[in-house]
Amino acid sequence: MSKVRLENISKVYQRGDAPAVVDFSLEVEDGEFLVLVGPSGCGKSTTLRMVAGLELPTDGRIFIGEKDVTGLPPKDRDIAMVFQNYALYPHMSVRDNMAFALKLHKFPKDEIKRRVESVAQSLGLEPYMKRLPKALSGGQRQRVALARAIVREPAVFLFDEPLSNLDAKMRVEMRAEIIRLHQRLGTTMIYVTHDQTEAMTMGDRIVVMKSGEIQQAAPPLEIYEKPANEFVASFIGTPPMNLFPRGTLEPDAIVGIRPEHIAVLPSQAVSSARHGNGDMLNAKIDFLEPLGPETLVHILAFDVKVPVIARMPGFCSFRHGEEVLIALDRTKSVSFPRP
Repeated sequence: MSKVRLENISKVYQRGDAPAVVDFSLEVEDGEFLVLVGPSGCGKSTTLRMVAGLELPTDGRIFIGEKDVTGLPPKDRDIAMVFQNYALYPHMSVRDNMAFALKLHKFPKDEIKRRVESVAQSLGLEPYMKRLPKALSGGQRQRVALARAIVREPAVFLFDEPLSNLDAKMRVEMRAEIIRLHQRLGTTMIYVTHDQTEAMTMGDRIVVMKSGEIQQAAPPLEIYEKPANEFVASFIGTPPMNLFPRGTLEPDAIVGIRPEHIAVLPSQAVSSARHGNGDMLNAKIDFLEPLGPETLVHILAFDVKVPVIARMPGFCSFRHGEEVLIALDRTKSVSFPRP
């Protein structure tokens, strides 16, 4: 049983400082892959470190399974943590790095050998077992850090931005590796990232944080299609949701529309277009971002005080300054009324 429960967790580092985490309550289901995401300083890593026992909460309680671990040191929490900077012992071989924690806990030699060899095979590390970390690439080092965590067979895996030091290609490969790892082990995992693409592609559920507080906790598709507030709408999605100011499309609400729900049409495509009817706006092209399978069209809509981005399939023949019509699919829009 590896459910994780946080009850009204808060963290203040020094008296008089703004809290890093505020009244955070959440239950992570057994076997769930939960992602904490948000901008720098939002409290996501502090929350993870409190689960790990590297930080003690100012208020609240933390449970792993049914055990209250709030005051326990990390070694007594049955967790394994993978860090951003790998944290490998530079003087130890890959094999010894993987086996070190098991030796500390006095596992039998045969059991250590079995676990290390099994995990090394599953992660493709067998050719590197005698190498020191300095003789490995960044991706190989992160794979060793994963392997060292896996051999412990913990109740909970904790990941603190483990891919941020890798290049783009290696991030994609390691992201797939961690997804496969979760599918194979079925162990509870809590993953911290500032990269909303990682959050969307990896998590069973995403917790979006801002200023130490939960803004929304939901499956990725729900957060994408039905963001709880303007912050979530603007943070999740690449490019982010277009937010039309109050009075533009609705009198008392900000309206959000994803770029793929805006069509760009030549100005002559419709004989007459009424600006402000909520479905069609007069506009002109600012610039294009051709990406191969799609093009991001940056638009300046007349009388709208914010830029608009549309996602169009393939390549577009529009030019800078060309007058166009943008058609808004209001069946897919989200309204954010005044608080």
